[in-house]
Amino acid sequence: MELSEQIKTDISENPVIIYMKGTKEMPMCGFSNQVVQILNHYGIEYKDVNILENPEIRIKLSEQSGWPTIPQLFVKGKLIGGADIAMELHQKGELLDILDISENN
Repeated sequence: MELSEQIKTDISENPVIIYMKGTKEMPMCGFSNQVVQILNHYGIEYKDVNILENPEIRIKLSEQSGWPTIPQLFVKGKLIGGADIAMELHQKGELLDILDISENN
């Protein structure tokens, strides 16, 4: 499967997925760690994709999402954003609502 197709499949098949530097067990940048900490706080299941394993992932992902930075958080196939947006939504209490939608549908 071509990388672009694999990214589309991963995003559509995983209710919550984060493209990040490193893994959820070992984030390799502060922004990725921030989003992992938020997701872990809610205790939800999510898939992590380490973009450092293949530099092409970042290129293809950004082409698809239109978002230039990493991490990128997707819920139910929709780009939520990066660390700053995830943190803002978390602080406002809105991220939980977004994640709840993904768990129920």
